Amino acid sequence: MSYIERKKGRTTGLIWGILLLCLGGVYVIQQYLYPSKVKVEVSVYPTILQVGDSLYFEETTPHPTTIQWVFGDGDFSSDSKGYHVYKKPGFYQLTYEINQKESQTFSIEVKPSVKENDGDYFTEIEAPTEAMQFENVMFRAITDKASLFSWKFGETGTIDAKEPFVVYAFQEAGEYEVYLYTDETAYPVVHSIRIYPSFENLNAELDVEEDYKTIDEDFKTHLQQIADGAPFNQHYNYLVDRYLCENENALVLVNTTKRNSFYYYCMGLRFDRKAFIESVKVGFNEEENCVTKLTIVQVSN
Repeated sequence: MSYIERKKGRTTGLIWGILLLCLGGVYVIQQYLYPSKVKVEVSVYPTILQVGDSLYFEETTPHPTTIQWVFGDGDFSSDSKGYHVYKKPGFYQLTYEINQKESQTFSIEVKPSVKENDGDYFTEIEAPTEAMQFENVMFRAITDKASLFSWKFGETGTIDAKEPFVVYAFQEAGEYEVYLYTDETAYPVVHSIRIYPSFENLNAELDVEEDYKTIDEDFKTHLQQIADGAPFNQHYNYLVDRYLCENENALVLVNTTKRNSFYYYCMGLRFDRKAFIESVKVGFNEEENCVTKLTIVQVSN
């Protein structure tokens, strides 16, 4: 082989060596400046649960530097897995963060805890605990098995109705124990209700409620915020803690005919973006120093 050919071969080898070194350098720089995205593997369940239930969370991300779970109720965790218990009902955004760069968000719905039936009681009564004299009060039997019903409302001394859903107006003010007999209960189911004297006229009612206008307006403002999509827990918990004495089952009367507990009314209001709250009137129990009833007028835009 001639000198020129040997020199040409060394030159070609040198060029290939330089190219390989350059490609290796580019790869290293790219990995340093643009690291590949870490594969995030996260498990969260159940996403719908009751107050007091355990939420399980777990991450199996390979070699994370730092992780953090943000539960949406003020609590945090840096554990790779574990359990969390929400203390109040509501909607929460659970966020999993890795290396302070990547994150995943999960929507968690926490419902009020459901009381289990004891002994022979398979039926419950759904009804308000307070109402006005001559007002139509709705009583509903909540049951999966009962088919025969007998209601005693305490005024006549006899059976007043035999349907699972009953509307009854008390003629006299006072405290009553309502009895519901069914073919699935060994003893009657009892519901206590207080009936207040009716107002003689609307002006008298307005005079009584004049002192509570500030509370009325405060309720109206925060309920409208919920309807407009503002943070649910902030406004809901404010009203429950400040005025309802943490009674989430306070009666809500909407447009004079529709009834809900305060919790379920707010749950529905959260998704009704067309709702406009025209007025709120509170029923205030001075002995307990709590709002026990809401009368709401609202329209859909």
